[in-house]
Amino acid sequence: MNADTRTRHVVVVGGGIAGLAAAHRLVSAGLRVTLLEGGDRLGGKLLAGEIAGAPVDLGAESLLARRPEAIALARAVGLGDRLRPPATTTASVWTRGALRPMPKGHVMGVPGDAAALTELLSDEGLRQVARDRELPPAEIGEDIAIGAYVAERMGHEVVDRLVEPLLGGVYAGDAYRISMRAAVPALFAAACTHPTLTDAVHAVQRAGAATPSDAAGAATGLGGSAFLGIEGGIGTLPEAVATAIRSAGGEILTLMPVTELRRAVDGQWRVAAGGREFLADAVVVAAPAWAAAELLAAEAPVAARELGTVEYASMALVTLAFRRQDVRALPGSGFLVPPVDGHTIKASTFSSQKWQWVADGAPDLFVLRTSVGRYGEEEQVFRDDADLVEASLKDLAAAAGLTAKPVATTVTRWTGGLPQYPVGHLARVARIHDAVAEVPGLRVAGAVYEGVGIPACVASGHRAADEIAAGFADEIIATSETTHPGAGHCP
Repeated sequence: MNADTRTRHVVVVGGGIAGLAAAHRLVSAGLRVTLLEGGDRLGGKLLAGEIAGAPVDLGAESLLARRPEAIALARAVGLGDRLRPPATTTASVWTRGALRPMPKGHVMGVPGDAAALTELLSDEGLRQVARDRELPPAEIGEDIAIGAYVAERMGHEVVDRLVEPLLGGVYAGDAYRISMRAAVPALFAAACTHPTLTDAVHAVQRAGAATPSDAAGAATGLGGSAFLGIEGGIGTLPEAVATAIRSAGGEILTLMPVTELRRAVDGQWRVAAGGREFLADAVVVAAPAWAAAELLAAEAPVAARELGTVEYASMALVTLAFRRQDVRALPGSGFLVPPVDGHTIKASTFSSQKWQWVADGAPDLFVLRTSVGRYGEEEQVFRDDADLVEASLKDLAAAAGLTAKPVATTVTRWTGGLPQYPVGHLARVARIHDAVAEVPGLRVAGAVYEGVGIPACVASGHRAADEIAAGFADEIIATSETTHPGAGHCP
């Protein structure tokens, strides 16, 4: 790295996993980095905790292994030997009065074969799925809501009882609003080039992009399909990244809410936070859309207006610990709950069965968690803790016959936890990136831009960091060529 580049100072606003990934990338490139986090801890929706002495994740709990970014980051900060697959990957759907096995051969709930859905759908629902083969090719256009498209081709029942709890669970959203192009890009691309949706599903499966089987973990994991966890919890990743940043010379400050960003006439950024002012050559804003919109209003008003239109869903996780001897045998890693069935919980993960490190950490306990709330149901999230626990126990008894009394409970609320990806979201993100790119030394990162899962957030942070570093390198090259014309060129 050129010595001039090492003197450049970058401020990263936001200490979630995207901001941490950006800071780690920047400091690894030899840049001077200051990360400012407004709260008292790092990690955003990644939070390690405990219940009755058992180690648990109180936020996101898994990494999508098909994407390399998060796994590579975990390895880079010394957690590679703690990456763990789930102990079980079987899951169920609680619908039509029973726990029914999660069907195989689907892509985010969109089936490739009606025969795989015989336990999940009614006879009429199965006929609607098979009807896809008889319909003429559909015109998709630039984008479409996945729920609307699947319902048109295969009927509402498969959307309501499989796509909605699975894909809608990942986003805590409404499948009839979620952009197919943004949320399931491989299926969208295949649907544009195949005569039927069934053919498109088969094409995605042949390409190896089928959905993971561990759907229950995906739905309660705040965005992301589960393939790997970390022993001790995904929530241990942020502090490991922070330790690596500090070891490389980076500075991390918590309780430093950023209140203003201004670019001076000399090109430097003035960052006001916690009663202090920080001078920087570049800034990465890795904050939720509403916070980013406020900070960018002065210097990138077009991006700010677009960010101000992003909607979010809130949810709560109810973690319960039981005496193991009081819990009857439960199937697999957990279950999903279709909203159409009218229950309070939207999913449950049997943590002590899904993650061996949870079972080993408290062998006398059985730990599970439920998720409550989704887009349009924020009122559920703000019920009293006792009410959420009672509602969860009621649904667990009805779904799985679990009637034991918990020895400990904890409720974790994620207010505005997940950005929504409606039709047209990718076009909006493109407009934001274009507007931000016009401002020298400014980039954005986070769950709004490239996906809500941990790997996507890490990728977003890396993209922002790489573009900032590339901008510095271009400046150095330009300065060098101006000062020493012809330098570096063959005679």
